[in-house]
Amino acid sequence: MYRSGIQENPVTESAPVDPTSSDAWKQLATIAEGFSPDLRGWFDADPGRADRYTFQAADLTVDLSKGLLTEEILGHLVQLAMDVDIDGRFQSMIAGEHINVTEDRAVLHTALRRPKDGADLVPPKGFVVDGQDVDADVHATLDKVYAFAEKVRSGEWTGVTGKRIDTVVNIGIGGSDLGPVMVYEALKPYVQSGLEVRFVSNIDPTDVYEKTVGLDPETTLFIVASKTFGTLETLTNARLARTWLWDQLGAAGALADTDEARKGAVAKHFVAVSTALDKVAAFGIDPENAFGFWDWVGGRYSVDSAIGTSVIIAIGPDNWREFLAGFHAIDEHMRTAPLEQNVPVLMGLLNVWYSNFLGGQSHAVLPYAQYLHRFPAYLQQLTMESNGKSVRWDGSPTTTDTGEIFWGEPGTNGQHAFYQLIHQGTRLVPADFIAVANPARPLKDETGDGAGVEPGQDVHTLFMANFFAQTKALAFGKTADEVRAEGTKESVVPAREFSGNRPTTSILAPALTPSVVGQLIALYEHIVFVEGTIWGIDSFDQWGVELGKQLALQITPAVQGDAAALDSQDSSSKALIAKYLELRD
Repeated sequence: MYRSGIQENPVTESAPVDPTSSDAWKQLATIAEGFSPDLRGWFDADPGRADRYTFQAADLTVDLSKGLLTEEILGHLVQLAMDVDIDGRFQSMIAGEHINVTEDRAVLHTALRRPKDGADLVPPKGFVVDGQDVDADVHATLDKVYAFAEKVRSGEWTGVTGKRIDTVVNIGIGGSDLGPVMVYEALKPYVQSGLEVRFVSNIDPTDVYEKTVGLDPETTLFIVASKTFGTLETLTNARLARTWLWDQLGAAGALADTDEARKGAVAKHFVAVSTALDKVAAFGIDPENAFGFWDWVGGRYSVDSAIGTSVIIAIGPDNWREFLAGFHAIDEHMRTAPLEQNVPVLMGLLNVWYSNFLGGQSHAVLPYAQYLHRFPAYLQQLTMESNGKSVRWDGSPTTTDTGEIFWGEPGTNGQHAFYQLIHQGTRLVPADFIAVANPARPLKDETGDGAGVEPGQDVHTLFMANFFAQTKALAFGKTADEVRAEGTKESVVPAREFSGNRPTTSILAPALTPSVVGQLIALYEHIVFVEGTIWGIDSFDQWGVELGKQLALQITPAVQGDAAALDSQDSSSKALIAKYLELRD
């Protein structure tokens, strides 16, 4: 239930519950001591297992039945969620309480996708946080971005020579890159014909070179995405892009060699996603063409804010509204579903069970949908930047291991790379398999191969057969007797045996629509929230990224050849920098 008054009086949270002190944690620890999973036996003894552990969240069918889960374990996990008050903390978050305590900020990425005219919203429409009407602010910005996107898509917005834009280059890093590029790749079938988006993030000059080479400067629009307009990598790349624009327009005879002409070119070929309007203007971008967002939006939670401007241009406002509706559907499921049927809660609890009790240290995400090929990389930032913490939100040390190493590759590519370790290695690697029933690009193999693939074979069917086969093989394995029954030589039997009992979650959607992509992102956002709450950490700051950035600025003079700066380095850094200077032409 929404708790009125929180938005006017944000408070700093008290100490988190120590999960290890709860009876549920102790019960789980006792079970883990002698735990010997038997998925074959569990399925044989329980014909209803698959039905009981399969759940629906919006368009996502989520099968947890091949997880290392029993009714007893589930009961203790749900009790653990109650002990740390998952529900109460989530309600505090969506109401605008400052649960990001180290930065004293609200955490309101869920507000980015609340419908403009929705009824019965929780919190109610027009709720105020830190003196601002959140809904009004969000939708004013969205409307501004939509209007700009329509101008670019229609050809009303042109470059300095009057030609319509056909290429958008997004310049950002971290959440200002990983989210937009992932969503753009996922929704390529929805991109307007004649439009292309490229993404520059790395400060390696190769990145900006490769993303601009071959482009027509007269038809290229750059979006500089940086909340503070001070991110080193982003602003460096923006300056390189600006120089490229001036040089290329000049070489084409389309730009006079005057400051006024150069300023006019930037105004027509650069826009910003930032709130630092003074810095935006100093760069040469018209502040009217800057789209803002708020301190209560963390970078890795910002893809559904103005950070997604490049994608909104590509797929259009209507598809973007559907994308936001997908997020909101999962937000509502998270808010309203009972804990024992709440998919993000259950998936987060299972991750805690695997990582804190069964020794799992990494987590594979395996999308059987090529358009989701950047989804594992996106989740790496979302999960590891959020929950890679060793102190709790009150500053005390954590009492458990935290975080997981997220990784993965799409589809059958992974089968021919790292599945060997998942199937037969010594490490426990829980894996999420994600697939869609209807592909965006259905094709048939008209000739077949004469050895199992029939002429006219629907290739997506073959692809999905691999999806189903892999989770089955991981769950049930292959016994030594089954290997022998195939006539295998005894000396080879051990190498061809599969232990099974390797946990997987299967996520199946009708198709990779804008709504489904939004649902998948929101699902993992809330999984991260659940785990962070159990561990008692602030999942919404990221101080761990600061030290290396600070040191990079301090070390730069040494890398430029300053002898005194070089001499002040530690012996390893000094030797490496000296070798670099020796090798550099």
